[in-house]
Amino acid sequence: MRFANKTVIVTGAGSGIGEGAARRFSHEGAKVVLVGRTKEKLEKIASSLPADRTLVHVADVSQEIEVNALISAVVTKFGSIDVVVNAAGVFAGSTITESTTEDWRKVMSNDVDSIFFMCRAAMPHLIQSKGNIVNISSVSGMGGDWNSSLYNAAKGAVTNFTRSIAMDYGRQGVRVNAICPSMTMTDMTQDMLDKPELMESFKERTPLWGPATPEDIAGPIAFLASDDARYVTGVNLPVDGGVTAANGQPPQGGARPYNAGLGRAAYS
Repeated sequence: MRFANKTVIVTGAGSGIGEGAARRFSHEGAKVVLVGRTKEKLEKIASSLPADRTLVHVADVSQEIEVNALISAVVTKFGSIDVVVNAAGVFAGSTITESTTEDWRKVMSNDVDSIFFMCRAAMPHLIQSKGNIVNISSVSGMGGDWNSSLYNAAKGAVTNFTRSIAMDYGRQGVRVNAICPSMTMTDMTQDMLDKPELMESFKERTPLWGPATPEDIAGPIAFLASDDARYVTGVNLPVDGGVTAANGQPPQGGARPYNAGLGRAAYS
């Protein structure tokens, strides 16, 4: 119950990492605000959480006016804000010559503008509560990927934005960190998960196992948001099964490959 009497806002809470984080915080006693664009998804999740400490708020967090309304509604309902988890985002896989200006604007507004608006609007309340922010970046914000220049640019911005605002607000008692997942089983990655050859390549490159689950990411999010991490700020934490431990070369010298028949349990 590390978050008893704490108010936690989770954007992108309708599925994937956002849903996993919202459930984890609720399980640990938090008052949780589920934020997303689709009311039906949010209400379905809320129906399985304690009604007295769960709030559904429909908003497009890429829009400044909707973010400001969200923050006001949360403070009116719960009186304070202790943790903000920025999990909303989109993916676009393409090269720059294959991308339109609309593609670029969509990725940057959903993956970068949303975090800027949320952090800026929530910061005065987090200063009051001595709270913290956990942004969801990506290993794609720590290094380049093939065919993902727009997404890499956006997550690279999140990674360094996290470091910068951690420096700016640390002496006012606000911590800011980011989680950098690798391949995670969510709605956003479903098209990749449906490609067996691609997934075998991911499994080969992942020392622990194949794709993460949202629950695998939710635990580290909760850690960074908790008092257990009270001296941790400005960190971009890879939660990637060991992907970023590699220098890029393929398994060799008798390295044990991922055995899809054994599944994750054999490696955990």
